[in-house]
Amino acid sequence: MLPMVDLKTQYQQLKSEIDTAISQVLESTQFIMGPQVRTFEQEAAQYLGVPYAVGCASGTDALHLALRAAGIGPDDEVITTPFTFIATAEAIRYVGAKPVFVDIDPHTYNLAIDQIEAAITPATRAILPVHLFGQPVDMAGVLAISDAHDLLTIEDCAQSFGADIDGRQTGSLSLAGCFSFFPSKNLGCYGDGGMVSTQSQSVYERLLSLRNHGSSQRYHHQEIGYNSRLDEIQAAILRVKLQHVDRFNQARRRVAERYRDALTAMGIQVPLEDGIGTHVYHQYVARSPQRDRILAHLQKSQIGCAIYYPIPLHRQDVFAADYADTSLPVAETVSKDCFALPVFPEMTDTQIDTVLHAIEQAIG
Repeated sequence: MLPMVDLKTQYQQLKSEIDTAISQVLESTQFIMGPQVRTFEQEAAQYLGVPYAVGCASGTDALHLALRAAGIGPDDEVITTPFTFIATAEAIRYVGAKPVFVDIDPHTYNLAIDQIEAAITPATRAILPVHLFGQPVDMAGVLAISDAHDLLTIEDCAQSFGADIDGRQTGSLSLAGCFSFFPSKNLGCYGDGGMVSTQSQSVYERLLSLRNHGSSQRYHHQEIGYNSRLDEIQAAILRVKLQHVDRFNQARRRVAERYRDALTAMGIQVPLEDGIGTHVYHQYVARSPQRDRILAHLQKSQIGCAIYYPIPLHRQDVFAADYADTSLPVAETVSKDCFALPVFPEMTDTQIDTVLHAIEQAIG
């Protein structure tokens, strides 16, 4: 079986470092909000090039806390993409705001910048672009629109840790960046975990309170907050992996390069690197009208594969009634023919060849 991501191989390669880090936490008996979390936040902030980073319980919480810290609430509208994991839109709903879905670019799968302005209304407060699959969004285009209309911009960086635009990391280009450390992510822990990066001291201080029951001083609560704390063991694991993340991302790009040449020759549409930033390939998502045939053969060959994403958010049951009249043709079309192939830093040339051979067999 060739998996979508091989966490076991990565663990074996880092076993000594990770086991030592976990053991040190166990010996310290400091499991919540201890020195590992504080140090990881400092190291992550330095890596991203921002003054502040706040660990939290998940990537979903990172989005939720960032929106609340930015003051987004009921009756506000937030422009975002329909082609992403549901957490992006869930977080907008959590704060009482309304997601306004804008169609996507058919090649990068990111928010179509040229369609944002038409979606702005007097209720619009923010734009929430997603650096999907590790491909940075055209942030210069987004920020030009948000600045012109006095809107906030918050980045969903759940899939883009280590991606940059002209040397500036995603998550450092707007009011806040929201990261997920789900195990399969480019920088992943061994459970749930998340983080918000920001250049705003006021947002930072609000995040510290919100993640800890609305408290900035023990047993003093200024607002209703949440229990959303990154634990010490996960922070210790992330500190180890952060030292290797650039190497991991370069290895992902090597896999993508092998895929690109071979799949293009087979007539399959490969992910576009549009020259805006460095793609870090959290997922390798291609397109083909023969998708179902390809997936069936990959599954039969015990090769990991998936569809990201089979149903755009505006067509999900939970949102369908509110967006029944919304037509986003590109997202709807891409969802019908896109498919994801295995991509992970430890992937060997032999494994890549196995995937490519299976696809070649599938399409005849």
